[in-house]
Amino acid sequence: MTKFMDIHHGMEGITADQLAQAHQADLAIEQDENVHFEAAWADPESGTVYCLSEAPSAEAVRRIHERAGHRPDEVHPVPLQV
Repeated sequence: MTKFMDIHHGMEGITADQLAQAHQADLAIEQDENVHFEAAWADPESGTVYCLSEAPSAEAVRRIHERAGHRPDEVHPVPLQV
């Protein structure tokens, strides 16, 4: 399994509650694609949201987010971590 960082743009003004709800929507269905969303971060001013996951593929990450109602703009593998 590979770690992925995905990025969502256009979410200006997102609140902590909205971020938590979006993350919970992912968690509720993540097992369907063997994905695990580990954490999410947001910058309400820029409207950028970042999600860290572990998954078999970027496509699996994208499919879960799309089904949960928030399609990512970018999905990047993260092969190195310190």
